[in-house]
Amino acid sequence: MTCHKMSQKKIFLVLIVICTVSLLLHRGGHFNWNMEVFHPGCTTLPSHPAPGLKPKQTNIVFLKTHKTASTTMQNLLFRFAERHNLTVALPVQACGHQFCYPRSFASQLIHPHTLPANIITNHMRFNKAELKRLMPNDTIYITILREPASMFESLFSYYSHHCQSFKRVPNGSLEAFLKEPFRYYRPEENESVYARNTLTFDLGGNKDRPATDVLYAKAFAEEVERVFSLVMISEYFDESLVLLRHLFSWDLDDIIYIKLNMRTSSSKRSLTPDLDAKIRAWNSIDAYLYDHFNATLWRRLSALGLECVTREVRLLRQAQEKLMRTCFGNQMPIFRSAAEIKNKDLRPWQPSEKVDIVGYDLPGNISHEAQALCRKYILPEVSYTQMLFNSQSLRHRRIFQKQTTQKSHSLQPPIHTILPRHSQVYRSQLPSTDAVGTPPRKGSTSTQKPATDNKMFKPRFTNTKA
Repeated sequence: MTCHKMSQKKIFLVLIVICTVSLLLHRGGHFNWNMEVFHPGCTTLPSHPAPGLKPKQTNIVFLKTHKTASTTMQNLLFRFAERHNLTVALPVQACGHQFCYPRSFASQLIHPHTLPANIITNHMRFNKAELKRLMPNDTIYITILREPASMFESLFSYYSHHCQSFKRVPNGSLEAFLKEPFRYYRPEENESVYARNTLTFDLGGNKDRPATDVLYAKAFAEEVERVFSLVMISEYFDESLVLLRHLFSWDLDDIIYIKLNMRTSSSKRSLTPDLDAKIRAWNSIDAYLYDHFNATLWRRLSALGLECVTREVRLLRQAQEKLMRTCFGNQMPIFRSAAEIKNKDLRPWQPSEKVDIVGYDLPGNISHEAQALCRKYILPEVSYTQMLFNSQSLRHRRIFQKQTTQKSHSLQPPIHTILPRHSQVYRSQLPSTDAVGTPPRKGSTSTQKPATDNKMFKPRFTNTKA
């Protein structure tokens, strides 16, 4: 009796092993990732779709803030949209690649060829009412923040030749500006948005509220929390992506990225504790927002499980390393200045001769498939926006042309066809059916309707998925 029970137990265990191996093989060779992801103590999503999972989130507003790794995030969303045949709302051409920033966002700033929209991610000043009216009800709103001191140092360097508040400072001295900011700062100037509480302004808030108005900062943070389902933190970009992946029910492949729009080390400067404190005091609302949402991020990561988050971050970085070796000839990428990049479409925008924004060039010895895949990951914002606009505008024109053709066909007068009245015309010689599928009788008059295809034209973008 005991031996019989032992045999049953062994058979049961063998069946479990066989089923497990079959499942792993069926899931397409992702053995290593899935073995880790399905760790008993980690309730993460699988790295690839499985039956019964919640559908991927496809209606998204990403408020792209300044100097926060938001260009890298934008590129990720552009690629997701192309892979899933989604529409990205893009600015009218008069606005360039931004929604006429620093104007407050309005729906008329979207080019009609890029509507109705699934995703909005180009720079804008947030306007909740306009976006809610434009986007589907299930849209999820996300944004990203960066530590105010390092962000302001980046803004001061990046916009030193564009922002009058910075241009007035003798010798472009950050110390001089912070010593007497109101000597140089003019709140009414257009470019002043880069010189104080830029995060607050981008989010639709009042950048010029007094630093002592803590109640305003608190109320504004609460309003942002009500609208945005996720506020990412630049310093913890990968951890933020783990939260985003769970929020959106995305795959691991959907969040792989290559860093974009970075300055060279020589363009950066380190901050003393004194400068750090002065920047935070000058940008007090931004500082409050950052501290609030940094704490919120870590509460959410803890709720997910820090062991789980660490494992997913490791998987993400392993996948990134594999991608970069594929794209850069089995080695890690070399950062190049714009002048060194051969392909002009891959050259990032340079704000001034004093600031060098680096990019990438693809080696010539990788396959055409790798070239097509990798190019999307390293396309700068302006080039990718223009490419997407061209693609979506072409799709729009094709749909319009098809609808116009269908409409003109439906308005044409009926065509009368007279069958010959001849004794030698046999049934086998008659047309098998007329346009609506009814066989006409010999000697009768048939009214033929033009065949129309009522299905909407659904073109596909080139699939960039690895």
